[in-house]
Amino acid sequence: MNSFASPADFDVALQSLSVPDAEAAAAARARQGELTKPPGSLGRLEDIALFFAGWQGTERPAIERGRAAIFAGNHGMVVHGVSAFPASVTQAMVANFAAGGAAINALAGAAGLELKVVPLDLDRPTADFTTAPAMTGDECLAALSAGAATVEPGLQLLVVGEMGIGNTTAAAALCARSFGGAPASWVGPGTGVDAEGVARKVAVVERALACHADAPRTPFETLRRLGGREIAAIAGAVLEARKQRVPVVLDGFISCAALAPLAAAAPTITDHCLAGHCSAEPGHLGLLARLGLEPLLSLGLRLGEGSGAALAVSLIRAALATHNGMATFAEAGVAGSL
Repeated sequence: MNSFASPADFDVALQSLSVPDAEAAAAARARQGELTKPPGSLGRLEDIALFFAGWQGTERPAIERGRAAIFAGNHGMVVHGVSAFPASVTQAMVANFAAGGAAINALAGAAGLELKVVPLDLDRPTADFTTAPAMTGDECLAALSAGAATVEPGLQLLVVGEMGIGNTTAAAALCARSFGGAPASWVGPGTGVDAEGVARKVAVVERALACHADAPRTPFETLRRLGGREIAAIAGAVLEARKQRVPVVLDGFISCAALAPLAAAAPTITDHCLAGHCSAEPGHLGLLARLGLEPLLSLGLRLGEGSGAALAVSLIRAALATHNGMATFAEAGVAGSL
């Protein structure tokens, strides 16, 4: 099983990131130049095809097996009133996933994705990070390893998402510590809290940052102190996917925030990632800029669950379909080029 046995294992993985296959990408680019269309006329669809060719190591990339991995965790800081819903909703939504009744069930099915839901100690919330680290070292390693374990040989695409009441607050804290800026610039309404709720969230993030101000600013320490189990699991899954050169589609603010501590130390961590969408959470657009990602969709979504990322997979499939299925000029008997 893929796992991180120590913080050193995590650091080594982050320092030895794989790169795409340049020859496969070049072959795919040459094919694009021969297809029956003006060069560049399919815009980002062409870029997506080349991206997949490089990471899959083939001129004709495909998604015969794609997986949506949704991680769920509970947060101790919810005692401060940072969410419009109680922590019990996390468990209730996991049950809804199992019953097939959530948006991600419908969207994963429509996108032709396997759905794997990973609940992480829901009966044992993380510690209140305004007074202590959210996780012990062993707890953080276990969450990272749970994420890595979802990346199995044979996967050609991984979508990551989350469920966890309170996790927009954790995400804001991770972004503020990783990239700087006032906590208020990272905090948003999350599940739909009012202005007073947003103010409470800002105050909670400020207290958390102050509590951990003297802690080492390593990716692992930032994750364990200010993250959550589901957030650390996303980081572990993305890092393992990079090791296996599996392309990743990120969901919204929380999924992207899981990479903030990693990106602060290793900016190329997102090279194998696509941003499925830009969510309605205010901090997401700035976070995407920090991660060097341009979203594929912008539909005002703010659900989480991997919903926006799964929705983007249909667009990705269209990109690969045009790349693989269009005729070349020679095949179509068209002289010259458009």
